[in-house]
Amino acid sequence: MKSFFVAFLGALLAIIVLVLLVGGIGGYMAGKQPAIEDRSWLIVEMYGDLLEYDPPGGIMSQLVDSDVETLQRILDNLEKAAVDDRIEGVIFKVAAGNSVGTAMLQEIRGAIRRVQDTDKKVLVWAESFDRQDYLLLAACDEVLVPPTAYIGFTGFSSETLHVKRAFDKLGIKPNIHTIKDYKSAAETIIREDMSEPAREMRGWIMDEMWETLLETLAADRGFDEEKIVELMQHAYFTADEALDSGLIDRIAYWDELETELKGADEDALRSVSQGRYAEVLRSKLDLDGDKKIAVIHAQGTIIGRRNDVNPLLGLTMGHESIIAEFRRARLDEDVAAIVFRVDSRGGDALGSDLMGHEVEITVGVKPVVVSMVDVAASGGYHISYRASKIVANPMTITGSIGSISGKINMKDFYNKLGITFDHVERGPMATIESDLQDFTPEERARFEENHWNGFNDWLRDVAEHRDMSFEDAEKLAHGRVWTGRQAVANGLVDEIGDLKHAIELAGQLAGIPADEQVTVEHFPKQKGLLESLMSGDSAAATAAHWIVYRMIREDVAETLDFVVQHPDLAMQAIEG
Repeated sequence: MKSFFVAFLGALLAIIVLVLLVGGIGGYMAGKQPAIEDRSWLIVEMYGDLLEYDPPGGIMSQLVDSDVETLQRILDNLEKAAVDDRIEGVIFKVAAGNSVGTAMLQEIRGAIRRVQDTDKKVLVWAESFDRQDYLLLAACDEVLVPPTAYIGFTGFSSETLHVKRAFDKLGIKPNIHTIKDYKSAAETIIREDMSEPAREMRGWIMDEMWETLLETLAADRGFDEEKIVELMQHAYFTADEALDSGLIDRIAYWDELETELKGADEDALRSVSQGRYAEVLRSKLDLDGDKKIAVIHAQGTIIGRRNDVNPLLGLTMGHESIIAEFRRARLDEDVAAIVFRVDSRGGDALGSDLMGHEVEITVGVKPVVVSMVDVAASGGYHISYRASKIVANPMTITGSIGSISGKINMKDFYNKLGITFDHVERGPMATIESDLQDFTPEERARFEENHWNGFNDWLRDVAEHRDMSFEDAEKLAHGRVWTGRQAVANGLVDEIGDLKHAIELAGQLAGIPADEQVTVEHFPKQKGLLESLMSGDSAAATAAHWIVYRMIREDVAETLDFVVQHPDLAMQAIEG
């Protein structure tokens, strides 16, 4: 703990120092473009978390945590690299355990193909990879690993955590109401195992994942199903075994690859990092146009009023932040259309509805196309369905039109701790929300009636906006989740496509000719360091939250990975 607080205080001190540094050099650097040499290779490093967009806290969060990578920056840089004559090709540097979802990988794969369509090579050097990472590796022209790479290629598995027995021992009694059978998140605390509807739902999602893997590897590597099953049966590979099996193309250390790619008369490989290449303006590569399309990014758990970082939940999305961005884009006469970029598992129903209402208001003024990323489910779907059109990646997880509500009776737990309460009340239903008792039969009936009324109002609104009957919408609801492909088939989503497709569709709806270049502007805009501090907003506090979250998440992830790879050393550390 001591080292944690020392690191945390050091990071805060770094912010203060950076204020002075950035204040002194900011004016000089503004508008200055990085010098990119001819025949340079763009290096894209993918380690750890991959966010969809910049974290809250803006540049302050990035200054204290420069390793943060985003899907948006990767997509932007690959689009520029495809048309930039100075860029020879792209090299991905990958390590397993990078928490990138399948839908994000599908978007990156599409961007890789567009680079390859310009006859530029895309290589990948992976110090380790697993079956999930391989969806990215397989899209590249050549896969290289070092001789000691960690390589795993296994089947699919989906586990659920259940703490009901622990709650029983602690005296914690959930009083939960779910709508309905497929809304399985509450099973973590109310069941000891997975329900049959939850098992069924995970099954149809996993079937889709399996089909996606078969289609992808058949197209990219020529693997049939028998070959894939054979690879999974072997499970773990040395570099030599991976080469023999066709999983990789070559074995080489990073410096050997650099030596091979650099020119004969050059001392080192000409390369440009993600961060430096991000500074290259799209306008300098003729990628901007006269018409403007705004992309509003909405990522994280829906909770609170403003976008923030929760040390346990991670990124959070606040309705006031998103509503403000919609109003800004709606009132901007230069913005012809809006793409609403959603990556959220949901959260608060009220906040979701307020954002969805703002989407509907905006649709009355200019087109709004939703672009779903890894997940747009529950509240993530709630904020989406009132748009002009919805576009999803094939393996986006969406739907989950259902609801979970209730309370937790903590009385017995408090008793175990020696904590007691007393109270005075007036009027009926005064203790309906008390965490010191279960619902009475009368309270439960009223609570569940209210819960159903709120849900049915939502479902009726979904049915109206998706041009369905209530009965047909109900068959897709009650917590059921779907992949993007399944959601298109059942009418919850309009089209399959990535961000580029969503931008093109938004342009079409705005009457912009398909062959006309547009300027894409992303929101929320990243505030400069001094602007954040001078504006009186919570950027500094949010940046501090981000530091805590990243430290906790990365330390835990690294520790778990070490335990898996070296259980003997982990036990020695515990024992002594």
